[in-house]
Amino acid sequence: MTSHAERIRALGARATPARLAVLRLLETAERALSHHDIEAALAGTGFDRVTLYRVLDWMVENGLAHRLTDAQRVFRFSLAASNAPAHNSHAHFRCEACGKVFCLDQVLVQAPALPQGFSGKSVELCITGQCARCEGQDAQQS
Repeated sequence: MTSHAERIRALGARATPARLAVLRLLETAERALSHHDIEAALAGTGFDRVTLYRVLDWMVENGLAHRLTDAQRVFRFSLAASNAPAHNSHAHFRCEACGKVFCLDQVLVQAPALPQGFSGKSVELCITGQCARCEGQDAQQS
C-alpha cells in the first residue's frame, strides 16, 4: 500500500504538512467534507483558510480528491481511491443520507460533441440517492 507522501511525490510534488494533514483527514472521514469542516477539524494546526483552499484545489486537480457540489451548492471533498481512473472519465454517487461519495468506475463518462469554437475542460456526472448501507437501514426501520 502506498503512503500519502509517496502518492504526492509520485506526482512530482512536495509532501507538505498541509497536504498530508488533509489527506489523512479525508481518509478517515465518514462523509464528504466541506472546506469549513476541514478547517474546523484542522484548527490549531496552523493551516490558514487560503492554504487549505489551495491544498484542496491541488488535490482535486491531481486526482487525489473529489470535489462535488451538494444540494446547498457547497463544495464537498472526499479522498479519491489510489487505483481510481481519472476523475473526468467516470461517475460518482453521493449518498444524501450519510454524505459519502463513491467512485462508479464502471460508469464511464464521455464528453459530448461541442459546437465549433467551444473547448471543454471536464465533464462531471454525480448520481445522488441512498447508498446500500443507508437504504438497508431504512428498510430495517420500516
